[in-house]
Amino acid sequence: MADIEKKVGEDKPLIEVKDLKEYFYINTGLFRSKPLKAVDGVSFSIRKGETLGLVGESGCGKTTVGRTLLHLYKPTAGEIRYDGKLIKSRSDIKEFRKKATMVFQDPYSSLNPRMTVSDIIGEPLDVHKLYSSKQERQDRILELMSYVGLNSEHAARYAHEFSGGQRQRIGIARSLAVNPDFIVCDEPVSALDVSIQAQVINMFDELQEKLGLTYLFVAHDLLVVRHISDRIAVMYLGKMVELAPAAEIYDRPLHPYSKSLLSAVPVPDPKTARANQRIVLTGDIPSPLNAPSGCPFRTRCKYATDKCAESMPEFKEVASGHFVACHRTAEINS
Repeated sequence: MADIEKKVGEDKPLIEVKDLKEYFYINTGLFRSKPLKAVDGVSFSIRKGETLGLVGESGCGKTTVGRTLLHLYKPTAGEIRYDGKLIKSRSDIKEFRKKATMVFQDPYSSLNPRMTVSDIIGEPLDVHKLYSSKQERQDRILELMSYVGLNSEHAARYAHEFSGGQRQRIGIARSLAVNPDFIVCDEPVSALDVSIQAQVINMFDELQEKLGLTYLFVAHDLLVVRHISDRIAVMYLGKMVELAPAAEIYDRPLHPYSKSLLSAVPVPDPKTARANQRIVLTGDIPSPLNAPSGCPFRTRCKYATDKCAESMPEFKEVASGHFVACHRTAEINS
């Protein structure tokens, strides 16, 4: 009975996003503006202890999804729920930020150069008043530093004295300060050397296992995403076009855009690499200011028909846990 209850609890979503929209209004002339649809009707959920990878080309809206989820941008429309509760009012957001934090992409610009490592990591503790004495604060900071492989003598130093990988560890320690359940990882290894990336990714895995964390892992490196993610979502021009378990999306991508992305992933075996056919997309990504009618991918899709121009395909489940937004999924993959 206890095992059944545990399984039910694990299947319950920690984060639920429904029809999320984030529009930025751009001035186009005298007293005129036009919406730039950075995120346009995205829906997904993340179970407790799970990692959802979010991938796509630069400018597709991945980072905006993460920032809007944490209310760093005010959502234009849609619902965000944490553990079943709708996050809407200012007090909701304040409570939510005690349980949800972010690791930023650039470890060079996301840390205050005037603050010591101790003060950077301790800042969330100060903001949320999470200690009763200076000693308790200091003990917590040293504990967080030990989680990410930093020594106690690093506490009095400044961010510019560290390498990129160490700076990102400082940023990760800061994100753990409030003892969160959920972390948005916004391309956390893209600015690091390849030799350091594996160390940081493994650390994310270890922290997840040790602290029971849930991740939204935003990245453009598909090999990194495959290593850390349980499920993967693919975005294109502000919309989600495919969502499936990580192994399935790599072995059997169904959307033409996903197929193209995965065909570009380098394969270590030369024979396999030569046998693989690269699917090269023609044309540039349209501007979100002037997105095509219907399916946003139709201008670069060799399977596009008149129907693709007339209506946006429904994001629907075509196999267990595998969602696709394409009018011709069955024909293309038959």
